[in-house]
Amino acid sequence: MNPNIDSNECGCAVSVTDAAEEIISRCGAEQRNLITILQGIQAEYHYLPREILEYTAKRMEIPIAKIYSVATFYENFSLEAKGKYVIKICNGTACHVRNSMPILNKVREYLEVSEEKPTTGDKLFTVETVSCLGACGLAPVMTINDKVYPSMTPEAAVALIDEIREKETENA
Repeated sequence: MNPNIDSNECGCAVSVTDAAEEIISRCGAEQRNLITILQGIQAEYHYLPREILEYTAKRMEIPIAKIYSVATFYENFSLEAKGKYVIKICNGTACHVRNSMPILNKVREYLEVSEEKPTTGDKLFTVETVSCLGACGLAPVMTINDKVYPSMTPEAAVALIDEIREKETENA
């Protein structure tokens, strides 16, 4: 499969750079818009693909090193492919003392992922830990694609994953 070819909603082949070009054109190719452009690319692909970053550098007429500098400075950007659903489990002080680690361990075990390999083979889920999600009063907290799930338990986390898998199966 050609890495520069993707498909749109109707399944028609489109150039991957077409999506990047649309994002750049919408935001403006000025250097001041780089973060917004990278956010758009990440929203589209769930990470920042190398080929798209190279295209962006050429299109914006800025060094690729500048783009990588921005992409690696901000923690929200990822150079590694992520799943469709990014699960973040808080391990901040409030969540940790309220037993967030058993949730993390159960989710990793259930999805057969690890810290070294955080994304499932089907690219449906990525599991990450974060230092704080800013919802300490709701601890332990987990997010799935930035939606907050409070007062989590290992069983509740697995149930959420099962719900997502069921919806994905229905929509397939």
